[in-house]
Amino acid sequence: MGETTILDYEAEAAHYDETRGGVPRAAAAAEAVLRLLPPGTRTLLDLACGTGLVTERLTRPGLTVYGADAAHAMLRTAAGRLPGKAVRADARRLPLPDASLDAVSAVWLLHLVPFAAEIVAEAARVLRPGGVFVTTVDKDAAHDVGSDIDAVLRPHRASGAGSDRADRVTAYAAAHGLAPVPGTAFTGYGQGTSPRGTAEKLRAGHYASWFHGTPATVADLAASLAALPDQDRPRPDPAYRLACYVKGAPGATDTAGPVTSDGNASPR
Repeated sequence: MGETTILDYEAEAAHYDETRGGVPRAAAAAEAVLRLLPPGTRTLLDLACGTGLVTERLTRPGLTVYGADAAHAMLRTAAGRLPGKAVRADARRLPLPDASLDAVSAVWLLHLVPFAAEIVAEAARVLRPGGVFVTTVDKDAAHDVGSDIDAVLRPHRASGAGSDRADRVTAYAAAHGLAPVPGTAFTGYGQGTSPRGTAEKLRAGHYASWFHGTPATVADLAASLAALPDQDRPRPDPAYRLACYVKGAPGATDTAGPVTSDGNASPR
């Protein structure tokens, strides 16, 4: 993931897949990435590949897929899914020459780190002209699905939070010759939260990227969440947005509109 993350991914590796939506969410993410690859794409590097659950689903005839992650424990699992094609690497300093890849993907990465600009710059460096950088954006915002849980949490969401905010990522991309083109979206299966589960995650500090309240605030929010009905019923799954940037494509514009209820991007 890079050397600085919110969670300890060495410790998370053993149970990462089952707590992140498993195969359904991974398959949806991979299918969305593949939709954005130009015809003739031959090589793809999946940054922060984790256990390789998404990465192995990116393979298709004629496309060679590699995975990179900074966590040893994650890579041990990824290596079994990507034999000979998983490498330990910091996403800011990839062991690759300039202009050596057709595509780079970063799914659920930029929101975790304070150095998103460096990752985008490195992706641009290793892409060939015409290559694409595909990345999730606005991940934290996607988790506000308009539920009763969100009504409780919304006043406590940090204003302007998110190192993966789409406008910021687009600015980072532009600085390195990457122009936005139409993106897409996909459903985050298994990521809908319940009131009880949300309270537990708040107490454990899982929302550090957007929540900066005190222990007293956490206690108040937990009490409000405990008052909601259906304590263990997950609310709707989020729809994640994938942005796409092309190297050396001046004049292109991002025409992917807001996410619709079916998880697709609607036209503006």
